[in-house]
Amino acid sequence: MSEHNQDKETVIKALGGKKGLIDSGLPALIFLVTFNLRNNLREAIIAALSLSIFLAILRLAKKDTIQHSVSGILGVLICAYFANRSGNASDFYIPKLLTNLAYGTAYLVANLIGWPLLGIVLGPLLGENFEWRKNPARKKVYTRASWIWVAMFFSRIAVQYPIYRSGNVNLLGTVNLAMGYPLFFATAYGSWLVIKTAPPVIKSS
Repeated sequence: MSEHNQDKETVIKALGGKKGLIDSGLPALIFLVTFNLRNNLREAIIAALSLSIFLAILRLAKKDTIQHSVSGILGVLICAYFANRSGNASDFYIPKLLTNLAYGTAYLVANLIGWPLLGIVLGPLLGENFEWRKNPARKKVYTRASWIWVAMFFSRIAVQYPIYRSGNVNLLGTVNLAMGYPLFFATAYGSWLVIKTAPPVIKSS
């Protein structure tokens, strides 16, 4: 495998990878489907949580990393807490909105102070640590790529928060899914297209 392809694989894994997206995204889909079929919040929560646990067991059986599975379980538990506390199915998506706000703000602030988060995350993984900060071209590329993530996180909030306020759980769940996998993959791919234009990595000693 070429160094270029190795770097691509490193970037994909750092951003969660396909298995990570499955472990975190499928339970939300099952929640929405179950709620529509049964019109029962508790049953929808149980279905989502059961799937999260099943995926974690499946990863263990295959000796895969369970980091994302555990994160998925915790995510479902937190979402379930909000929804169960209020009895409003739309509140299942509150933690997701708050997560997007937190990540979007972090990426925004990091860019503004000159420490783009993609550089912080990928620099050590690509073997350059923080040497990219001494290379204006690589720093510029990491910053540009990080702006794509800022746009993704805040666009989710801009679209989904008004729907949440309307109380339309079906529309909210559908839009949440549509802006989940597809938008994430588009953002990750767009980031990679920007990052691969950077000058070669200078490995730190």
